[in-house]
Amino acid sequence: MDFNNVPIMQMMTKRMSWLSRRTEIIAQNVANADTPGFKARDLKPMNFRELVDREAGPRNAGPRLTNARHLTGTRATQSFDTERAPDRFETSINGNDVSLEQQLTRLGQTQLSYQATTNLYRKHLDMFRIALGRGR
Repeated sequence: MDFNNVPIMQMMTKRMSWLSRRTEIIAQNVANADTPGFKARDLKPMNFRELVDREAGPRNAGPRLTNARHLTGTRATQSFDTERAPDRFETSINGNDVSLEQQLTRLGQTQLSYQATTNLYRKHLDMFRIALGRGR
Protein backbone atom coordinates (compact mmCIF):
# COMPACT_ATOMS: atom_id res chain seq x y z
CA MET A 1 0.00 0.00 0.00
CA ASP A 2 1.32 3.41 -0.96
CA PHE A 3 0.68 5.70 2.00
CA ASN A 4 1.31 8.77 -0.15
CA ASN A 5 -1.97 8.08 -1.96
CA VAL A 6 -4.01 8.31 1.25
CA PRO A 7 -5.76 11.73 1.24
CA ILE A 8 -4.82 12.65 4.84
CA MET A 9 -1.17 11.87 4.11
CA GLN A 10 -1.29 13.94 0.92
CA MET A 11 -2.77 16.86 2.85
CA MET A 12 -0.05 16.67 5.49
CA THR A 13 2.62 16.43 2.79
CA LYS A 14 1.22 19.54 1.10
CA ARG A 15 1.12 21.32 4.44
CA MET A 16 4.79 20.50 5.07
CA SER A 17 5.63 21.66 1.55
CA TRP A 18 3.80 24.96 2.15
CA LEU A 19 5.62 25.43 5.48
CA SER A 20 8.99 24.73 3.81
CA ARG A 21 8.25 27.32 1.11
CA ARG A 22 7.21 29.84 3.79
CA THR A 23 10.50 29.25 5.61
CA GLU A 24 12.39 30.00 2.38
CA ILE A 25 10.50 33.27 1.87
CA ILE A 26 11.06 34.33 5.48
CA ALA A 27 14.78 33.59 5.05
CA GLN A 28 14.82 35.77 1.91
CA ASN A 29 13.10 38.56 3.85
CA VAL A 30 15.70 38.36 6.64
CA ALA A 31 18.58 38.21 4.16
CA ASN A 32 17.31 41.39 2.48
CA ALA A 33 16.61 43.28 5.71
CA ASP A 34 19.16 45.96 4.71
CA THR A 35 18.43 46.04 0.96
CA PRO A 36 17.05 49.45 -0.04
CA GLY A 37 13.50 49.28 -1.38
CA PHE A 38 13.00 45.58 -0.55
CA LYS A 39 9.41 44.67 0.33
CA ALA A 40 8.81 41.76 2.70
CA ARG A 41 6.77 38.88 1.30
CA ASP A 42 4.76 36.04 2.75
CA LEU A 43 2.41 33.29 1.58
CA LYS A 44 -1.33 33.32 1.84
CA PRO A 45 -2.50 31.06 4.65
CA MET A 46 -3.49 27.56 3.58
CA ASN A 47 -7.23 27.15 3.27
CA PHE A 48 -7.98 23.78 4.82
CA ARG A 49 -11.51 23.61 3.40
CA GLU A 50 -10.28 24.05 -0.19
CA LEU A 51 -7.49 21.54 0.39
CA VAL A 52 -9.98 18.94 1.64
CA ASP A 53 -12.28 19.62 -1.35
CA ARG A 54 -9.38 19.22 -3.80
CA GLU A 55 -8.09 16.03 -2.20
CA ALA A 56 -11.52 14.45 -1.80
CA GLY A 57 -12.34 14.94 -5.47
CA PRO A 58 -15.76 15.51 -7.06
CA ARG A 59 -17.38 12.51 -5.34
CA ASN A 60 -16.64 13.72 -1.83
CA ALA A 61 -16.58 17.47 -2.29
CA GLY A 62 -17.25 18.13 1.36
CA PRO A 63 -20.20 17.78 3.71
CA ARG A 64 -23.61 17.29 2.16
CA LEU A 65 -26.92 18.73 3.27
CA THR A 66 -28.92 15.61 4.21
CA ASN A 67 -31.53 17.25 6.39
CA ALA A 68 -33.38 20.56 5.95
CA ARG A 69 -32.35 21.57 9.48
CA HIS A 70 -28.62 21.25 8.75
CA LEU A 71 -26.59 24.43 8.40
CA THR A 72 -25.27 25.11 4.90
CA GLY A 73 -22.04 26.89 5.87
CA THR A 74 -19.87 29.08 3.64
CA ARG A 75 -16.91 28.54 1.34
CA ALA A 76 -13.66 30.51 1.52
CA THR A 77 -12.07 31.84 -1.68
CA GLN A 78 -8.33 32.04 -0.86
CA SER A 79 -5.94 29.97 -2.91
CA PHE A 80 -2.94 27.89 -1.87
CA ASP A 81 0.67 29.13 -2.03
CA THR A 82 0.10 32.60 -3.48
CA GLU A 83 2.57 35.23 -2.39
CA ARG A 84 1.28 38.43 -0.84
CA ALA A 85 2.68 41.42 1.00
CA PRO A 86 2.38 41.11 4.79
CA ASP A 87 1.17 43.78 7.17
CA ARG A 88 3.61 46.67 7.15
CA PHE A 89 4.83 47.46 10.67
CA GLU A 90 7.66 49.80 9.84
CA THR A 91 9.31 51.11 6.72
CA SER A 92 12.81 52.53 6.86
CA ILE A 93 13.85 55.71 5.12
CA ASN A 94 15.33 53.70 2.23
CA GLY A 95 11.96 52.01 1.52
CA ASN A 96 12.76 48.64 3.11
CA ASP A 97 9.84 47.35 5.19
CA VAL A 98 11.35 44.16 6.67
CA SER A 99 10.81 43.96 10.42
CA LEU A 100 13.26 41.39 11.82
CA GLU A 101 11.12 40.87 14.93
CA GLN A 102 8.06 40.13 12.78
CA GLN A 103 10.02 37.77 10.52
CA LEU A 104 11.52 35.84 13.45
CA THR A 105 8.08 35.52 15.04
CA ARG A 106 6.71 34.11 11.78
CA LEU A 107 9.66 31.76 11.53
CA GLY A 108 8.98 30.44 15.03
CA GLN A 109 5.30 29.90 14.23
CA THR A 110 6.23 28.13 11.00
CA GLN A 111 8.68 25.83 12.79
CA LEU A 112 6.07 24.92 15.42
CA SER A 113 3.51 24.16 12.71
CA TYR A 114 6.02 22.04 10.80
CA GLN A 115 6.88 20.08 13.92
CA ALA A 116 3.19 19.51 14.72
CA THR A 117 2.50 18.33 11.16
CA THR A 118 5.43 15.91 11.14
CA ASN A 119 4.27 14.53 14.49
CA LEU A 120 0.78 13.97 13.05
CA TYR A 121 2.32 12.31 10.00
CA ARG A 122 4.31 9.94 12.22
CA LYS A 123 1.24 9.13 14.33
CA HIS A 124 -0.76 8.26 11.22
CA LEU A 125 2.04 6.00 9.98
CA ASP A 126 2.07 4.30 13.39
CA MET A 127 -1.70 3.74 13.15
CA PHE A 128 -1.25 2.15 9.70
CA ARG A 129 1.48 -0.12 11.08
CA ILE A 130 -0.74 -1.19 13.98
CA ALA A 131 -3.67 -1.80 11.59
CA LEU A 132 -1.42 -3.95 9.40
CA GLY A 133 -0.30 -5.96 12.42
CA ARG A 134 3.27 -4.75 12.41
CA GLY A 135 2.96 -2.81 15.65
CA ARG A 136 5.52 -0.29 16.72
